[in-house]
Amino acid sequence: MTPMPLITISRQLGSLGDEVASAIAERLKYEVVSREVINQAARRASVPEVALATIDDLNLFGIRPSAKARLAYHQAIQEVMEEYAAVGDAVIIGRAGQVILRGFPNVLHIKVIAPASLRAERIARSNNISFVAAQAQIEASDRTRRNYLRRYYHARWDDPALYDLIINTSRLEPTNAACLVCQALSQCFQGTNQIQNASKYPQNDIEKTL
Repeated sequence: MTPMPLITISRQLGSLGDEVASAIAERLKYEVVSREVINQAARRASVPEVALATIDDLNLFGIRPSAKARLAYHQAIQEVMEEYAAVGDAVIIGRAGQVILRGFPNVLHIKVIAPASLRAERIARSNNISFVAAQAQIEASDRTRRNYLRRYYHARWDDPALYDLIINTSRLEPTNAACLVCQALSQCFQGTNQIQNASKYPQNDIEKTL
């Protein structure tokens, strides 16, 4: 049976990527998959310390798993993601989904971005911290995510070729961004039996929403 579509979301800290993913899932009745992937992979590989280190985007815990543990974890997380892709109907947030599932015909890869200053403003406001502290978090998160893809997948996080659609949320609310993704999904799978829920968003749906 042909798998249903699946969406991967790569996002910058403060870009509202998680909110966009939730809005997409709500529209399409998809499952949101984030730390569940990490937890499943950690259980399979019996390396919970790697899961904790991977969640720690800002490197606050200073955990340094062994190379063997990291290899077991990454093999497990690839297996978990491929199992999700074999079924579809899910939005996978982060964890190099844009690389692991690259080339899968039923997968749409999205990146959510925003200007660094705006992201810092959002983080400062949501976490009730200073703008300078928020900027430091933004820089640390970007560096960690960039290094993660380079070190483990020999890929550039900012390579536009990894993504089917890059969305800047500086002027788009998460619901509007979700509408764009649904439209892209509908266009990519138009004329196939893979798409169901996304087909309910006609061409002028974006115009009505924005």
